[in-house]
Amino acid sequence: MFRRTFWFTAGAAAGVWATTKVNRKLKQLTPESLAAQAANKAVDTGHRLKEFALDVRAGMIQREHELGDALGLHAPVDGELPAPRRAAALESPYHPDHPKAAKYAEHKTHSHNRNEDH
Repeated sequence: MFRRTFWFTAGAAAGVWATTKVNRKLKQLTPESLAAQAANKAVDTGHRLKEFALDVRAGMIQREHELGDALGLHAPVDGELPAPRRAAALESPYHPDHPKAAKYAEHKTHSHNRNEDH
């Protein structure tokens, strides 16, 4: 008699458990529930994309600063050229104060574009 009662109780408990599981699953598959799940996933995906975009933007800014430091773009700008370059620029025949500047001023309208039709 004890065995029959045990198995009857175990079967009833298993039936209640299975019924509860099936009812939960059916509630998840209703159109309203599916729409709510899709909306939640869309919102989560939007948040992830926003976080990704912010991470990319932060990485770009950091990399730009690294490149700027490596190239010396953030260094203070000196108004004058270094001495060797300044002297070379002043000695250039294209400089307006150079004695031969008038000779080169004549050719300013000449185009060196080889693709130009003559």
